[in-house]
Amino acid sequence: MNVQINGEMREFEAPMSILQLLQAMSLPSQKIAVELNLEIVPKSAYHSQMVAAGDRIEIVHFIGGG
Repeated sequence: MNVQINGEMREFEAPMSILQLLQAMSLPSQKIAVELNLEIVPKSAYHSQMVAAGDRIEIVHFIGGG
């Protein structure tokens, strides 16, 4: 399955949830925001929202500082 992540095409073996995608990319789900096909995905839906071939995903990391 091919999906576009932050403008780059990536290939994954099978359909997966947003949470599984983040885990496959070694990204923590706590300090990021995910947009799937131009819609923000609530963190509560990361485990149930499925990614399909051709989806466009934007992942934003939050960085704290002072």
